[in-house]
Amino acid sequence: MAGTGASPLKRAEQFIWLTARVLEQRRFAHHFLGGGADAVETALAAYLNEDGGYGHALEPDLRGPVSQPLHTAHALSVLDSIGRCSGLRVERICRFLTDVSTKEGALPALLPSQRGYPAAPFIPIVDDPPAQLLATGPVVGLLHRNAVWHAWLFRATDFCWAAVDSLEKSHPYEIAAAVAFLDGAPDQARAEATADRLGRLVREQRLAVLDPERRAEYPVAAGYAPGEQHFPYDYARTPESLARRWFTDEELERSLDHLAAEQQADGGWPVNWRQWAPGTALEGRPLVTLKALLTLRAHGRSLH
Repeated sequence: MAGTGASPLKRAEQFIWLTARVLEQRRFAHHFLGGGADAVETALAAYLNEDGGYGHALEPDLRGPVSQPLHTAHALSVLDSIGRCSGLRVERICRFLTDVSTKEGALPALLPSQRGYPAAPFIPIVDDPPAQLLATGPVVGLLHRNAVWHAWLFRATDFCWAAVDSLEKSHPYEIAAAVAFLDGAPDQARAEATADRLGRLVREQRLAVLDPERRAEYPVAAGYAPGEQHFPYDYARTPESLARRWFTDEELERSLDHLAAEQQADGGWPVNWRQWAPGTALEGRPLVTLKALLTLRAHGRSLH
């Protein structure tokens, strides 16, 4: 076992081997230990359904086997991270997205097929779910960033532009979804102007904790768990993100210091959203840990 004097990466590695699902173990090995992409894709395939979507609690807060947009978005982000977001695998995913889209051509967060299986109480199951930027934005941005062209993208892109342009009063996860869309949008001049407006909104509505030492002074969004706040790195996951200009160097560095300090004694990072079942917390922490490590590395922080 890694001792207390071990590097952040070595401590995280022990945590991953101790607690993570096979998929997160393979992802960690790929990103930090020189492991191959094939092993990640093989592990991800276990969550794939015949309809081209993904299920089986790939996104831990939705249990059960049925395909859901949030699971499928998660799968796309994994494929993107290993450079496999192309070809027949993505064609199949886009067909699934087409089949489950609303009349606007965009994605709901949760299909009614989830009914009868356990799901987080903060993700309501309704019979005719509306399209949401939260579900659609990250998928559209990622597909554009990978130069994927599919008929589904035309109306879904229009939906995202309309949704982002109409944002006035928002919350952190919706803003993060907007950033994910804007970072990949083909019209980058429009995306930059829109991002500038959203950055002002984030600061005005205090949707980012700019000083971690005064964290208690920042509001928690309605419906979020106590302490479920966002920091500059939650929006600007990489230095290239359009959200990076929302924050001064000092604000970003302070937030990265905070992120680094959040590593727990067992080597993993904590989950800050509402916990509702033991398994979801156990499966969520390796995901949060991977995200923290990748964010710190992307911003040039040493993990050794």
